[in-house]
Amino acid sequence: MLKKHIPNLGIGVGLRPYHYKEILSQLPAVDWFEIISEDFMSLQGQNYGFLEKIAEHYPIVQHGTCLCIGSAVPLDFAYLKKLKALAKNTKTPWISDHLSWGNLKGMHFHDLLPLPFTEKTVNYVAERARIVQDYLEIPFALENISSYAAYKQDAMTEWEFYSAVVEKANIFMMLDVNNIYVSSRNHGFSPQDFYKNIPLDRVIQIHLAGHTVLKDCVLDTHDNYVCDAVWEIYRDVYPLTGGVSTLLEWDDRFISFNDTWKEALKAKQFQNALVENTLL
Repeated sequence: MLKKHIPNLGIGVGLRPYHYKEILSQLPAVDWFEIISEDFMSLQGQNYGFLEKIAEHYPIVQHGTCLCIGSAVPLDFAYLKKLKALAKNTKTPWISDHLSWGNLKGMHFHDLLPLPFTEKTVNYVAERARIVQDYLEIPFALENISSYAAYKQDAMTEWEFYSAVVEKANIFMMLDVNNIYVSSRNHGFSPQDFYKNIPLDRVIQIHLAGHTVLKDCVLDTHDNYVCDAVWEIYRDVYPLTGGVSTLLEWDDRFISFNDTWKEALKAKQFQNALVENTLL
């Protein structure tokens, strides 16, 4: 599957209920919206009604949180069937979820838990990801997560693990630059080591977000403005991808939609710089 057939949608914002009425009353000049797939998989209800109205004006992209691609339980094809049905309705150009695990038989932890960075895990996750993409019949991407713990059996770096999974599965990357920064602070590696050693030609979307700095760690909270250090990573990474769809996530301590959009639009200056350099 070739990246050249995947569109660059421009700059988008995560669609959240807090902003529905503001969006529909103002129809702001946003390029696209990303939804949390699980919020709409019933294909009914008030939230879905708002989504249908918003989708009349904007492209919609699906991003999930509950696939749990690395969990030691069989893939949930009832879940995948609903995900595929929603994809047909939204006409999403791709679907993404997280390179993590989060459930065991009979229980779901509702968290994005890190995986052991081993060859065995690479093979296991890659095969499941390949099956998911084949079943959905559209491009599928996995996102790097922020993490706060590591495994003693880790046999490679996170970026080596991430690269191996997507290349073996022949899928794509949904690269979260805030998660790179958060994990680099928590685990003591250089962000440059991460993004300079992954196959950036597989990146089809970038996430930006804010975080919270605590005494002992950095938390990926999505409730604040993007810090300068994360913008610096974006500045470096975006040109190396050739230019891909960029999204701002904001999930708590909400501000107005107009102010949220202004924060997302800061990405434009880096995108314009790429265009100027291309023309030189």
